[in-house]
Amino acid sequence: MLNKLWIQVLIGMVLGVVVGLILSPSAFALVPEDIALAIAPWVALAGNIFLALIKMVVIPLVMSSIILGITSANNTETLKSLGIIIAPYFVFTTIVAVSVGIFIAFAIQPGNFVSSDIINSISSGVTIAKEVVPLQTISIPDMIVGLIPVNTAQSELDGNILAFVILAIFVGVALMNMDKEDAQPMKDLARSFQAFSMKVVEWAMKLAPYAVFGLLCSITIKIGFDAISSMSMYIITVLLGLFTLLCFYLCIAYFIGRVKPLDFLRDIREVQLMAFSTSSSAAVMPLSMKTAEDKLHIPTPISKFVIPLGATINMDGTAIYQVIAAIFLTQLFGIDLSLVEIVILALTTVGASIGAPSTPGVGIVILATILQGIGVPVEGIALILGVDRILDMCRTTINVTGDLTATLVMKRFTSFSQTSSLSES
Repeated sequence: MLNKLWIQVLIGMVLGVVVGLILSPSAFALVPEDIALAIAPWVALAGNIFLALIKMVVIPLVMSSIILGITSANNTETLKSLGIIIAPYFVFTTIVAVSVGIFIAFAIQPGNFVSSDIINSISSGVTIAKEVVPLQTISIPDMIVGLIPVNTAQSELDGNILAFVILAIFVGVALMNMDKEDAQPMKDLARSFQAFSMKVVEWAMKLAPYAVFGLLCSITIKIGFDAISSMSMYIITVLLGLFTLLCFYLCIAYFIGRVKPLDFLRDIREVQLMAFSTSSSAAVMPLSMKTAEDKLHIPTPISKFVIPLGATINMDGTAIYQVIAAIFLTQLFGIDLSLVEIVILALTTVGASIGAPSTPGVGIVILATILQGIGVPVEGIALILGVDRILDMCRTTINVTGDLTATLVMKRFTSFSQTSSLSES
């Protein structure tokens, strides 16, 4: 039983938290604070190497998977049906996530539970915006043109995976409309890139249990009990929102995907554990595709297309976190949002969560953009930074669960056959 990856990862998680609490200055403090903080980066070394290996191959993996997923479709009509369904589905689930987040944040009002001492410590010298700071306006035509990846080198430097997703879609569709002899070399190249990427991922997965231990141990050493206890109601609010979204996914899996909720959770537990531990949708993307095909019996074209796409634009967990965090900070600074401002917040969150890089910590960067749009001092982010990593782990888990749920929906409403293979021309 110990040979199973999810068991090894679970053991690594538990040991990481326990050792982290033993060493944490704000917990048991077995060693002096300076020594504990010096140990943390070394403990996280295996985890950082794991993430670096995944990041190294994430772009060739995403591109090759999407290209092969598209070209393995039986015909362009089937592919078109997949695209027509997946885009509005992703937008719909993101709107649901944001709506749930707004409702829960206003119902619980977590900003009213933070002590005045903590508020004073971050608000001194901060000027509350009297008017909403307008975001940089970009016309719709410019936005459409901006989706086309002109400078792929800059996109890679910026971590803009969406640009490579769009490029891969163009390549895949073009190959389907080319002569078989002309298209075959590109298909073979994509297949080679995918094989190379999966081999690196295979090596990285051998580090997974140690990576999980190191990352969680390092995080626990740094945050300890103090940060969690002072922000407990905010954490509870975010976790309640994420749990509600998980229940929504389970309903979709049951009523549309025709998979029992407990069976679905059992089949995807390895993916969820890895997502929780690494805080990166990209890091678990290979495992997500393998799980979709082997455990959920998703046809290869769907898994190879939907999961890389979902890891880029289907960030429902991130969306619900951002809207709760934004409303939490408005409550903290005593800013009353009008109905129009709430709508602006919702639309901004939906837009910002689409195309967000699937790497750890990116939610904070996106949140800063959202806060500008509703007149909240960006300095308020300092308050939630202490607990962001643990919430990042939780929302990433929901993100990958949403991607796997989407594959069930696409399987139900498209005509791909389970026998479709990447070896088909």
